[in-house]
Amino acid sequence: MTTPLITPAPEADAERRRGLQRMRAVALGLLLLAAVVYVLTRGQSGWLGFVNAGAEASMVGAMADWFAVTALFRHPLGLPIPHTALIPRRKDDLGRGLEEFVGENFLQEAIIRERIAAAEVTRRVGVWAEAPVNAARVVEEVTEVATIGLGRVKDHHIVELVDAVLVPRFREEPISPILGTFLVEAVRDDLHHGLVDLALEELHHWLEHNHDTFVEVLGERAPWWAPPKLNDAVTTRIHTEALRWLSDIRNDPRHRARAALDSMLAQLGQDLLFNEETQARAENLKLRLLEHPQFAATGISLWKALRNAMLAALRDPSGPLKSRLQSELQRVATRFHSDQQLQRRLDGLLADAVVFGVARYGAELTTVITHTIEQWDGKEAAERIELHVGRDLQFIRINGTIVGGLVGVIIHAASILIP
Repeated sequence: MTTPLITPAPEADAERRRGLQRMRAVALGLLLLAAVVYVLTRGQSGWLGFVNAGAEASMVGAMADWFAVTALFRHPLGLPIPHTALIPRRKDDLGRGLEEFVGENFLQEAIIRERIAAAEVTRRVGVWAEAPVNAARVVEEVTEVATIGLGRVKDHHIVELVDAVLVPRFREEPISPILGTFLVEAVRDDLHHGLVDLALEELHHWLEHNHDTFVEVLGERAPWWAPPKLNDAVTTRIHTEALRWLSDIRNDPRHRARAALDSMLAQLGQDLLFNEETQARAENLKLRLLEHPQFAATGISLWKALRNAMLAALRDPSGPLKSRLQSELQRVATRFHSDQQLQRRLDGLLADAVVFGVARYGAELTTVITHTIEQWDGKEAAERIELHVGRDLQFIRINGTIVGGLVGVIIHAASILIP
């Protein structure tokens, strides 16, 4: 079954058709001129004999090349002469040949790497994105796409993701090795000290500004028979000592409490990795959290808050997010433009990706050529190909007319000079 060809650009095809008709007229005009000259100089001698011989050979050359060009696309004069109308009859072979040509001459690793290196993709991208107007355009397009994407994600999509993907995956994945490895690495690299400092600072600040609340909470735990003045004195002293103790821990990086906390976290990490009882308790806690009805609701709430914050930032034309994105993009573009080592590395990665894609899918890409041509109607395919290359092929007819005439003159001269 053949597929009709669709004209992608009628205006361009109309211009090609006019150019083809003009060149056909020129080639035909030269043939007619040669025929007229031949008739007018027939039977003449002297220099007119040379003209007559040249005209005769020009006609032969013009007719031979007209036949050759026409035979590519159709039967000359409609006669079913063998080995004519080559494209309509052998378009499938042409497609296979074109497929092999493209695969052997364009989809080769050395050629791909050479062309990507010559294109200087990274440098050119850097030069283009370094301009503020281009960087702003990229940021505008990215933020618009991100806004549309976030707007299309509904709450029930997140619920389905949590219930159908995340929760089953978390159930199957043991949590103890992950938490244990994280704790061990965090304690070893002192990653938790910043969080400890923050907690101490906030706790000290709260105690410092909430004396009455602290005293009231402790007072509720005091015995009923204790005198109020004694309770006030004890709770005030406890508050003062708590503040002093927190200050000492906060200000002394080598405090014993800090060392004790480090030891406790390190031991907890080891237990999560190697102690079966601790691992079982961690797994039970994980399952209780996953089975809690508030787990999905909390995920939805977090998603809503994150989405609303991101949408607000993306929709603000003069907000800090867009400004930061544009400045970071220009900074990266400047590196792309100026750092030759980075250019070579990124161009090499791009070449590796393209080579991998071609090696893996190149056969499928070139097969598209064969499959597409096989579906074309032979006559329409010949007309389309002639529309694209027929104008240039008319030069064969023109050259055949001129060269034939010159050869005729030379043969005529040789026949005179050689007895």
